[in-house]
Amino acid sequence: MFGFFKKALDKTKEAIKSVVGSEKKEKIDKELLEEALIEADIDYELVEKILDKLPKEVTKEKLKKELLKIFEVPQNRIEINDKPYTFLIIGVNGAGKTTTIAKLAYKYKNEGYSVILGAGDTFRAAAIEQLSLWANKLNIPIIKTRQGHDPAAVAFDTISSAKAKGIDIAIIDTAGRLHNKVNLQNELKKIVNVAKKAYEKAPHKIILIIDATQGQSAINQAKVFNEIIGVDGIIVTKLDGTAKGGALFSIVNELKLPIYFVGIGEKPEDLVEFDKEEFVDGILEGLYSE
Repeated sequence: MFGFFKKALDKTKEAIKSVVGSEKKEKIDKELLEEALIEADIDYELVEKILDKLPKEVTKEKLKKELLKIFEVPQNRIEINDKPYTFLIIGVNGAGKTTTIAKLAYKYKNEGYSVILGAGDTFRAAAIEQLSLWANKLNIPIIKTRQGHDPAAVAFDTISSAKAKGIDIAIIDTAGRLHNKVNLQNELKKIVNVAKKAYEKAPHKIILIIDATQGQSAINQAKVFNEIIGVDGIIVTKLDGTAKGGALFSIVNELKLPIYFVGIGEKPEDLVEFDKEEFVDGILEGLYSE
């Protein structure tokens, strides 16, 4: 799997190498290291915190230890130990929610679970259509309604259908417009409350989709969603398309939430479990150029 991370971090590593050079190094000067980490889109204050306890010349091993500390957050693992195990997928429009839902569905179907989708982004007709196309392609059922209808009703019907048909996993989409926080807050809270009426343990996981190409600005989006509804964990999309891979450190540091998966391409199989060791090793490869 490390091959995936190496490939996905190519642009981030190039950004780092533009600062430190591409020759192999045993140690890097602290000031140069600071510049390189900021270039990878790690928040300045976090960079200062990382480097604070390190000597003037920093070895790969010492830096790795400090970088791994950032991911010491409650892991809140996904364990499919109930039925229907329900995912509520949230995030701003354009972050890659619909494609990520398809990738999750593909993953769990391949693992032998039955899956149903709920097209709860009723604000956009395109979102319903796109999710329907994926459901058809993956040969899995979908609950949908017309644009403008109540998304909470879609969530209720999806979970109820999963219960009636003995389906293992329900994955429900939501709208992600942030221009009016009050409307978003009311809508998401209603969806959660109505989901619980369909099944008291639902949703089992509320997952926030974050677009890696947004870098630092994704943190503010994440804070809004976390305040509104409470988030269990994160899926990061488009990591392969950005030089801002270092933002993942800032996101986890700020929110204290685990990253469950990372999207590294457009195909259904391009969703890999996040591994902090492999991710940090990928960043370090750009710095120390093995």
